[in-house]
Amino acid sequence: MRQSTNYELMTALALEMKVRRKELGLSQEDLAGRCDLDRPYISLIEVARKQPTLSVLYRLSEALELPLGSFMERVQERYLQGVARNF
Repeated sequence: MRQSTNYELMTALALEMKVRRKELGLSQEDLAGRCDLDRPYISLIEVARKQPTLSVLYRLSEALELPLGSFMERVQERYLQGVARNF
């Protein structure tokens, strides 16, 4: 699999996922169990080293108790804030 060329977007996703997980009081292991993924894979997403597929994003959003659209809006807000800081 090719590495993402948009590191800022991957970082925004990673941070939002981690923040939401902590808002819910979940460990990486808890989140992995909720969406039937391995804990190391969750960890790699949270440090922006893995780019999840759409189906994995959907499972993550469900496990994080957010509709996919709402989850991605939160990611987009973080992304735009980060991009704005770089200009």
